Amino acid sequence: MSMNDNGIVAGPASGQTSHTHRLRGLAGTGFIAALAAMVATTLAAALAQAVGVDFEVPDGGETIPLSGFAVVTGFFSVVGIVIAATLLRWSARPAKRFVWTAMSLTAISLAPPLLSGANTATTTALLGLHLVPATVMILTLARSLRTRTD
Repeated sequence: MSMNDNGIVAGPASGQTSHTHRLRGLAGTGFIAALAAMVATTLAAALAQAVGVDFEVPDGGETIPLSGFAVVTGFFSVVGIVIAATLLRWSARPAKRFVWTAMSLTAISLAPPLLSGANTATTTALLGLHLVPATVMILTLARSLRTRTD
């Protein structure tokens, strides 16, 4: 009478556990980076305002508030985290693909400030303020994707 019981208990596949762990690590790292990007961008915008940049966009004549920089940075940082997580799941080379995707989207994001009709100081500041969070997020998420897939 043999029952072939070797004492092994069935559980989640190790690949699934590993993937879930990597995804959680990426998300945690990404959200910390998003907070850092929001703070850095808002501080850079405050510094630009302190030296005389008005952030007035001629279309509607409204001035971009400092809180607007934080909100938009937070939103698009989360978009970046979702892209990174998607690539982590479905790409054989997630870090490389993420960098190419994020750099392309960053380049596209530079068009609105150039087309806004704002004065030179505002346009220049807005261009720089696109690059601040992009640098934080791209470097952090790419590094996280590399270390989690090696």
